[in-house]
Amino acid sequence: QVQLVESGGAWVQAGGSLRLSCVASGGAFDQLSMGWFRQAPGKDRELLARISWSGSGTYYEDVVKGRFAISRDNAQSTVYLQMNNLKPEDTAVYYCAAAKLLMKLSAYQPEYWGQGTQVTVSS
Repeated sequence: QVQLVESGGAWVQAGGSLRLSCVASGGAFDQLSMGWFRQAPGKDRELLARISWSGSGTYYEDVVKGRFAISRDNAQSTVYLQMNNLKPEDTAVYYCAAAKLLMKLSAYQPEYWGQGTQVTVSS
């Protein structure tokens, strides 16, 4: 059973930056594709970015393309989300997720979810 723990969420002013981290334990991290999602109040959870098990493939949704960057360190069992030029509409709880297949993330069907970390962006 894989456990995922996110950190790095905070309050930040518009235009600022944050880096979220997600540490995995209990499984073979380097065999898992990883993704970041978010859920704002009253809205559905949305996929933001995905990364393949090796890190060689990264994929972004249009809403964050050019502003956010996903990366991973398999030696540290950690996936990151660098968020730049933050906007008030980025305010949400951010979740990391893990899947044995990359396509499971885009299908919103990962095997494992973290508990989330709050990001608040003020104007």
